[in-house]
Amino acid sequence: MFFRYLLVLIFLIPLNSHALIEVDISRGNLSPLPIAVSPLSLDKESKQSLQKILKKKDLGSEISIVVENNLKKTGLFNPLNKDSFLQKSDIAHLKPRFEDWALIKAQALITGKVTVVDEKLRVEFRLWDVLAAKEMLALAFTTVPSNWRRVGHIITDKIYERLTGEKGYFDTRIIYVAEEGPKTRRIKKLGIMDQDGFNTKYLTLGNELVLTPRFNPTNQMVTYLSYFRNLPRVYLLDIETGIQEVVGDFPGMTFAPRFSPDGKKIIMSFAKDGNSDIYTMDLENRIVERITNHPSIDTSPSYSPDGKYICFNSDRSGYQQIYIMKSDGSNVKRISFGKGLYGTPVWSPRGDLIAFTKLHKGKFYIGVMRTNGKGERLLTENFYQEAPSWSPNGRVLIFYRETKTDEKGEGFSAKLWSIDLTGYNERLVETETDASDPSWSSLLSN
Repeated sequence: MFFRYLLVLIFLIPLNSHALIEVDISRGNLSPLPIAVSPLSLDKESKQSLQKILKKKDLGSEISIVVENNLKKTGLFNPLNKDSFLQKSDIAHLKPRFEDWALIKAQALITGKVTVVDEKLRVEFRLWDVLAAKEMLALAFTTVPSNWRRVGHIITDKIYERLTGEKGYFDTRIIYVAEEGPKTRRIKKLGIMDQDGFNTKYLTLGNELVLTPRFNPTNQMVTYLSYFRNLPRVYLLDIETGIQEVVGDFPGMTFAPRFSPDGKKIIMSFAKDGNSDIYTMDLENRIVERITNHPSIDTSPSYSPDGKYICFNSDRSGYQQIYIMKSDGSNVKRISFGKGLYGTPVWSPRGDLIAFTKLHKGKFYIGVMRTNGKGERLLTENFYQEAPSWSPNGRVLIFYRETKTDEKGEGFSAKLWSIDLTGYNERLVETETDASDPSWSSLLSN
């Protein structure tokens, strides 16, 4: 029931709509913006209340650390060392001495205040342009105390949007396949966590094989594939309630179920009579519609964000390439023509790019191309990596990477990694276990 507690958003003062500071998000981490994230101040009475409720001594500092870590991981911001701060946090929140912050080279400053009112958490924050000595943003949130990490993520989203002009991706979650055990006897279960790796939960027990979990773009519903008595089943799982239902039992092999943009259909590939084609299922009436009908293998379908087109991979040209078609299966066009094999195409939430996995000369690449196939860019290469998934703002990709086993069959691991569209800022995404098949949720605060 975590997400049923709504956050109340309050505008503290009218905002200046003109962006005083501009962050160039197209150049990755070449010149990250120096930013000071001051600890959020906390009065004595509120500190005592939070100590009783959450067993937290200084929630203001912990929220500021969440914001700081989020900003640092983007590669666009350089949070300054708090030991260099010259002004106390409570005073800075009321009126910064901009010359003190300019002295430590800060160009932007974040201040805040935490109070407890009727056992509810109220968090204020302000974003300041240090060079112009002006306030850029001022907001407050009221919620239950247990939501404090989400507040940190939502603050980061607001700051990111104000400074870059694009929506953030911090108040989100990632679902993935959590893996444990030797490679030949892997236990696989569904894991879910906040995008920064905290609040991990496991949604299945691991007694059945699970594959390809995918978020519904409109809510906290997930579809995934599981094998029950060696038969593939497509499931729907409501993360908030824990209610799970079987969409269908399929006698043949089923691959990669994924939601339509409006969340009302599932699209997947289904192998029947030795051939794999793409099908959709209407979740309300359970009517199944065949989209492709070709003697080759068609799989890994993904809708464009407007629902008008589908990208997929097929070997109809003789080897695996990426194709697009209209959502009714008409007007099929091949768009990948580079050397190598292409797979797992995923349409960007912005609609302008398609991410993919590419195999060429024994190496695996994660790349992007425009929807007409032009402008192919390979972002990262490795021994084995695949299954890219987009952040909701279309700026970052998450994928998984495997390592080789040694001569004894040991040393295997699968980990989640992220990289931004510039090809910079490649990072390991920390998980409690090995992990594969990630899927990024939409913004929870939408």
